[in-house]
Amino acid sequence: MNLIVAVDNNWAIGKGNKLLVSIPDDMKFFRETTTGKVVVMGRKTLESFPNGKPLKNRVNIVLTRDPKYTVKDAIVVHSKEELDKELKKYKSDDIFVIGGESIYRMLVDECNRAFVTYVDYSYDADTYFPNLDDKPEWKLAEESEEQTYYDIEFYFRTYIK
Repeated sequence: MNLIVAVDNNWAIGKGNKLLVSIPDDMKFFRETTTGKVVVMGRKTLESFPNGKPLKNRVNIVLTRDPKYTVKDAIVVHSKEELDKELKKYKSDDIFVIGGESIYRMLVDECNRAFVTYVDYSYDADTYFPNLDDKPEWKLAEESEEQTYYDIEFYFRTYIK
């Protein structure tokens, strides 16, 4: 299973249910990497998308504790056990965990690859991703050359476990 995330240099991922920064090359990478695949997210992540709609051309799986929650064009599960059962239907390499914080924390140990867009800046944030550099089981396998978008410097990193 894979993780895909954009973090700042404190491993922050968002504030007020919004991304910290929108970088077109990061959005393109996300779209190209996850199209045709399975994306796993929490309810708040889904609701942060335009019009709160699932991502096109992907199997969207949403985990929420709300037993009445439903959304068109997505599979809604209500527990870790229900999620695990649903994920067994798909190839592990085709599954991408896309957030938010509690979903990442719940599933990080079950993943073996992480695609991290690392933004070299500290933003004001209220949600964080587990710092893979502090987890000995995770190794930085690849890092792109420095990329820039206006005055933002960022790197595409791949971690493996």
